[in-house]
Amino acid sequence: MGLVLIQGSESLLADRAISQVISKYPNAQVSNLYADEIEVGIITDNLAPSLFGDQRVVVIRDSQELVAECADELITYLENQDENLILVLWHKGGVKGKGLVDKVKKLNPQLISVEAIKKDSEKSEFIRNEFKSYNRKITSEAIQALIDSLGSDMRELAAACSQLASDVALQKVIDEVDVAKYQQGRVESTGFDVADAVVDGKTAEALIALRNALATGTDPVLIVSALAASFRTLAKVSGSSRGSNSYELASSLALAPWQIEKARKQLTGWSENGLAKAVIAIAAVDADIKGAASDPKYALERAVMTVSTAKSTR
Repeated sequence: MGLVLIQGSESLLADRAISQVISKYPNAQVSNLYADEIEVGIITDNLAPSLFGDQRVVVIRDSQELVAECADELITYLENQDENLILVLWHKGGVKGKGLVDKVKKLNPQLISVEAIKKDSEKSEFIRNEFKSYNRKITSEAIQALIDSLGSDMRELAAACSQLASDVALQKVIDEVDVAKYQQGRVESTGFDVADAVVDGKTAEALIALRNALATGTDPVLIVSALAASFRTLAKVSGSSRGSNSYELASSLALAPWQIEKARKQLTGWSENGLAKAVIAIAAVDADIKGAASDPKYALERAVMTVSTAKSTR
């Protein structure tokens, strides 16, 4: 059916690109795979033809992390693709996994660039496009104020654009005064705010953060993605010795030292059973918000409660 190659390290843009692809196939069964969790055989199983010819979307994130055997499985599939399946590969860039990318490109996939947004000029263009999508206007001074305060985090910057577009009177051009007010009383929550509260087992705070995030336009897919990322990190770190140096572990776990230290603190109170229960609930809600549930927001709220309370599971 199709092949999509997403290239670049900006996760916000990658998540949006993946969501857009999935939205084109509302009746499709969606599978989300993370390369660093894939074992040999999983790719073959997920890409095998459906007995009933169902429409499917298979997303493989961080494809640069695929081990050689798994990459070979993918190449074997590409030689004989399923006409009822669309395969989405996200490669963050660099030389790692470049051989696979080069082979994919020879098949003329749909290419989507999600390169990191680093220059102020690129951030300005990003902000203008965000407000354009909301049919709103913003002054150059307000754009610079947003960059100065939030420019290091594209997810937070996008959330700010969403809330300003929602809060400021429709007929008004958004200016630096509006940005200043926003900064003074900022209440929006990102997916990672929700995830942090969930990991800490603070159910009430997690639900408030979730409702704020949804109210300010955060896509439920991004919230689930943040939950999944947080628990993948916990799972990775839980398997390492507490006595190990975080800087020495960073390379083998593909995490920054600060992420390892944060996860070690967050793991306090979590049992293996609790983590397992959380992971199962997150996988279920991932399917729910992509079509399995009649009310995705309710399903997400229920999952947040389930995962948050799993911390007390023994």
